Amino acid sequence: MTYKVMGITAGRKNSNSEILLKEALMACEEAGAQITMVNLSDYTILDCTGCTACTMAMSQGKNAGCVLDKKDDKKRIMDVMLDQDAVIYSAPTYDLQPCALFTRFCQRSLAYETSFLEAIGAIERRARLAGLIAVGGSTRAWQSMALESMQAAMFTTDMKVVDMILATRVPGNGQCVLNDELIARAHKMGENIMTAIQTPVEDRHWLGDEDMGWCPNCHSNALVLGEPQWDGVSYEVECQVCGCGGTLEKVDGKWKFVIDPVNGRLKDRTTVEGRQLHLDEIGYTQGAMFYANPENMKLAQQKKQKYIDKKYPAV
Repeated sequence: MTYKVMGITAGRKNSNSEILLKEALMACEEAGAQITMVNLSDYTILDCTGCTACTMAMSQGKNAGCVLDKKDDKKRIMDVMLDQDAVIYSAPTYDLQPCALFTRFCQRSLAYETSFLEAIGAIERRARLAGLIAVGGSTRAWQSMALESMQAAMFTTDMKVVDMILATRVPGNGQCVLNDELIARAHKMGENIMTAIQTPVEDRHWLGDEDMGWCPNCHSNALVLGEPQWDGVSYEVECQVCGCGGTLEKVDGKWKFVIDPVNGRLKDRTTVEGRQLHLDEIGYTQGAMFYANPENMKLAQQKKQKYIDKKYPAV
């Protein structure tokens, strides 16, 4: 069986992000995978306009697509991407987070929410895998939200992340080729992707560095204090990325994030069930509370007029 693996980079041509991605893809190719790769800089990707047309349709059980589908290349890429067994992403980090091009591409993915499209029969269920490569010129201190932001963009299209690499201290164009260990690690990511692809879906698990991140579920390094959510559910501590909840416990002198064994994974965004709860939230707060209530819409329009009429000088 031939597996499909796609590479998507938001980095400069022939520089660190693209080189490390290609090294990972080479390992997949060596294992017999069919490879596709795009550099987002070669395509037109427009910003999400925030029109909410896609979520309004979802709250009614309909698929509206994206209003920008015919205006740029997002759908063209997505049609191929959603037909892959795995996708490896790479992006440069200029200031703590992945670059704007990567973010722009991923923030347009809500219209392609795979759990919704599968639920209405628009697409078939497919177990997709992902590998993430974040690249920066400094240490983790200046890339502290890079992998976390990239992983947060994986949920909408149901990508199970099995490996992540934080490439540090490679600011120069193509400087990563001088770091043999880093190149080897990128190759290993490709090998890990192929191992996971050939593993039964129910047995697939994290294959990256075991000590990466606080969260035992998604291996991110970002935790926040919990607070009541829209339906009243709350945890002492939450994983900022996957949404699992629990508490901090000291084990052998070290703090550890322990997920609540009862309902800590209730809103796990890495699962279809967890994301479905978010779709329920959208349907309730946007649909039932606003668009389905003519009085609320009328009142909002009246109150908006004050801000529509207010004008300030621009530059």
